[in-house]
Amino acid sequence: MRKNLLIILLTVLYGTSVAAAELHIAVAANFSDSMRSIAGIFEKQTQHTLKISSGSSGKLYAQIKHGAPFDLFFAADSLRPELLEQERLAIAGSRFTYAIGQLILWSPQPDLVDPEGDVLRGDRFAHLAIANPRLAPYGEAARAVLQHKGVWKEIGHRMVRGENIAQTFQFVQSGNAELGFVALSQVGRSPERIHGSYWLIPSHLYPAIEQQAIIVHDSQVAREFMTFVKSNEITSLIRSHGYLLVTGGL
Repeated sequence: MRKNLLIILLTVLYGTSVAAAELHIAVAANFSDSMRSIAGIFEKQTQHTLKISSGSSGKLYAQIKHGAPFDLFFAADSLRPELLEQERLAIAGSRFTYAIGQLILWSPQPDLVDPEGDVLRGDRFAHLAIANPRLAPYGEAARAVLQHKGVWKEIGHRMVRGENIAQTFQFVQSGNAELGFVALSQVGRSPERIHGSYWLIPSHLYPAIEQQAIIVHDSQVAREFMTFVKSNEITSLIRSHGYLLVTGGL
């Protein structure tokens, strides 16, 4: 009897150790907090461990091209995952849209940013934070807004450029820039919860920030996690973090 119990116990322990896996996830800076929430739920429900590395989509893409050991890539655009798929550096057919980002012009100062963003045409600020448009899709979107306003070149000398949207947010939050273009998910997740002043920028003023994910190194656990992200529980969580229109596939 004791021998049988010991065999059962060893089988359970051995099965658990085999089933447990570690996933390395590259995630765009704007989505890092959301990903940590998702990872926490996934880890509680499974025996798996998730390691998260965040940065600009451009830099993460370059790291993957140079052999960085990421299993999954959650970008802030559709371009980089599509390029990885075309270059055969990721799994064909695994790419999908997990979120649509929202851009906001924000300041901790309560009366600085007006609802139309006309502050950009004035001299009430010394520094405007923006993510690097070459590396970060949110920076590319911000550039489009400034060009629409006709001030891209005019206020260039007042711009402070972050390597990614997380650094851009820190510039504004710390006071190193009076205002900046950041993700809605960073400042309040919904307009009524935002402290300070802001302009929630109409989506037609910038290219859609269609955030896509793709499997870089295939495994059962990688596919299990991607299915998990598409579940109703997680898509609801993503929406609650300030993102729009979450879809389950291309």
